[in-house]
Amino acid sequence: MISVSDAIDQLIAAAKIANGKEQLLVTKSLGRVLAADITATINVPPADNSAMDGYAFCYAEAQKANFQLPLSQRIPAGAAPKPLKSSTVARIFTGAEIPAGADTVAMQENCTEQDGTVTISDSVSAAANIRRRGQDIQAGQTILSAGTKLRAQEMGLLSSIGIKTVEVLKPLKIAIFSTGDELVEPGEKLHPGQIYNSNRATLIGLIHSLEMLPIDLGTVPDSLSATEAVLQKAAAEGDIILSAGGVSVGDEDYVKSAVDKLGNIEFWKVAIKPGKPLAFGKVDGTPFIGLPGNPASVFVTFMILARPFLLASQGLKEVSSPPVKAIAQFAKPGEKRQVYLRGKMTEDGVEIYPNQSSGVLSSACWGDVFVVQQSGQPIEVGDLVDVLSYSM
Repeated sequence: MISVSDAIDQLIAAAKIANGKEQLLVTKSLGRVLAADITATINVPPADNSAMDGYAFCYAEAQKANFQLPLSQRIPAGAAPKPLKSSTVARIFTGAEIPAGADTVAMQENCTEQDGTVTISDSVSAAANIRRRGQDIQAGQTILSAGTKLRAQEMGLLSSIGIKTVEVLKPLKIAIFSTGDELVEPGEKLHPGQIYNSNRATLIGLIHSLEMLPIDLGTVPDSLSATEAVLQKAAAEGDIILSAGGVSVGDEDYVKSAVDKLGNIEFWKVAIKPGKPLAFGKVDGTPFIGLPGNPASVFVTFMILARPFLLASQGLKEVSSPPVKAIAQFAKPGEKRQVYLRGKMTEDGVEIYPNQSSGVLSSACWGDVFVVQQSGQPIEVGDLVDVLSYSM
């Protein structure tokens, strides 16, 4: 077995950006990954502007006039101002451009206007309430780099420099299938020895949550020929192959053997709990990750191992977040493998679901974090433990 950290390192090192590029409207780009750096061609704001509704004036001239100056113009937002007449003030509104000759804005609450003369409080500081040209973005500045995932705030930033369309990477196509003669699709009648297939829905949801496209190849019978056939189809249609089940050492586990025949296995078995039987390799040159079959194991191994590989393959720069510390509200003996306990954050720290079996998917629904228990290390109540959020 290899360690979790070694497995993640190998997966990320092996990730190759396999998808092409496309132009999208910025307003349609949420969740997509930038294909190229974005450099601003304008300043934001493009000119000095007022941060407040109030009066714009030259501070030195106002001092000489005992902060009493005649009103010479009115400047609403969106209008081009005239240069400020000497020793006067301009009525100005939030966002409006500062006229030439003015260097300070006094809030309207600090001013009084009577018969065309404005009296300004002498408590106003010089250069107050002006948002300077380029204070947010300067022309020539790289504001976003390739590999950035676009959120609402990045969409707004792109729009602020006048960009209407943006080049992004096409979403990866992930071919998925489950294995097992015991699996029945929801809606069908269960017979003795059968269970409903939850892994199919879990994987489809997880892949959609990464803004990628699942190619659903269904459930494959437990036979070597059927497994080889679905792997060849997956390699032809998908950028990456993801399977659930069939990678252990049982007589009815055919995935590893089929991958060995059609391609190669780069590593098999990771020192992680739940989910030790995990395989990584290639089928006809297409990357393949074989997850274990138990439902909680699928969720854990996808989030910890498959997810960073998929994100790196999608071209993202940031593929994981560092753990945070929390106070354990539970005790647990150490184990030989690195354990990912389904837990929930509380006001007092973190607690874990009572049943951590690899078949208990309800533990992932109940919780919102993984508590990382290092190999061989027990956890006592009050210990500081590493916690990884999986809430989406």
